Amino acid sequence: MSTAAPAAPAPNSAPEILAAARALVPVLREHAAETEERRGLSAHLVEALRATGVFRMGFPRALGGPGLTSTEQIEVIETLSYGDTSAGWCAMIGMDAGLYALTDTAVREMFPSLDVIAAGMLPPVGRADRVPGGYRLSGRWSFASGIAHADWVSAGAFVHTDGEAERTTSGGPYWRIMMVRPHEVGVVDNWYATGLAGSGSADFTVDDVFVPEEHTFSLGEPTRTGPLAAPDVLMRKMPAVALGVARAALDHARETARASAAGAAGAPRADDHRVQYALAECEATFLSARHAVYGSLRHRWDRLASGAALDDLTPDERVATMLTRLAAMRGARTVVRGLYDLLATASVRRPSPMDRWLRDMETMCQHVMAQDRIIQSAGAFLLGGQPLFPLALGIVH
Repeated sequence: MSTAAPAAPAPNSAPEILAAARALVPVLREHAAETEERRGLSAHLVEALRATGVFRMGFPRALGGPGLTSTEQIEVIETLSYGDTSAGWCAMIGMDAGLYALTDTAVREMFPSLDVIAAGMLPPVGRADRVPGGYRLSGRWSFASGIAHADWVSAGAFVHTDGEAERTTSGGPYWRIMMVRPHEVGVVDNWYATGLAGSGSADFTVDDVFVPEEHTFSLGEPTRTGPLAAPDVLMRKMPAVALGVARAALDHARETARASAAGAAGAPRADDHRVQYALAECEATFLSARHAVYGSLRHRWDRLASGAALDDLTPDERVATMLTRLAAMRGARTVVRGLYDLLATASVRRPSPMDRWLRDMETMCQHVMAQDRIIQSAGAFLLGGQPLFPLALGIVH
């Protein structure tokens, strides 16, 4: 008879998951340089993240999950990113499984544990041909963060029947997201990046793999109701990583300034007006961005929870979360750049994390969600024009 202690139950509420994430921060910080060097999370860190409950955050209570709100989700991811950017990024992507528009029956069959990790690429760059019972999937996708430790891989694909591309009622190409097992994909070892190196965001390929119908979904065909069913739900949590990095850089700069002297006379840097001004200015940028993100998400959650659909929101409400998300990502980069310059040569010498944070932010802001197409899409939507990236608005057809 075994005398081993039973495994502790997985955290399954917002306070429990947040507390577990906070407890993991020192560990993530300790292994951050190693994570970057190995270009991915170690198996130990993956399981440590899984044990916090972060990957189950999107599963609704009806399926046994914690059903965290959008603001509760980003607070957890922000906390993990405070420890390490790549770990926070992988957590942000990896929790997507609970937000996918799969049927409840499929969820119970595919995810015997809710602490499941997702990876992949949602936009449709692959091809899925309809066959009896499902699809034959082929293609190559990029930037699959965390694919080396994923339990399921998602891949967006245009659907074809008898060789012809299917169309939506509005005339656009019809696409679905296919979910396959990691052993059914080929990982391309090409993630040699300036920043976010530890996210392991490699390309992957799929070659004529059968995908059952129940293992696929469309962002435009929700299987649930409420705030977690809207097509933009997967994007709401993205600014959390940038906010966590900016907060970490601000705290590091404060500690460095308090502990160091400046100038030939060795006066405390804490008494240097330039240092005081620069720190406070960066703090203002951070606080403005963070409050805007959280305020926008709370407003959206309240509207959707009251029964409104995404299309019921005003144009101003629709663009709010996408613009505050972009502003947070760009604002965090501005904060880290400013603090990097403030600390000067102290930023470039290891073990200072400033150089890694700067590179992480520069790479993060190359993501489409921080690019000019988002601003154009918001402006076009406000004016009744054509957005270049309608998915950012939750428009999928």
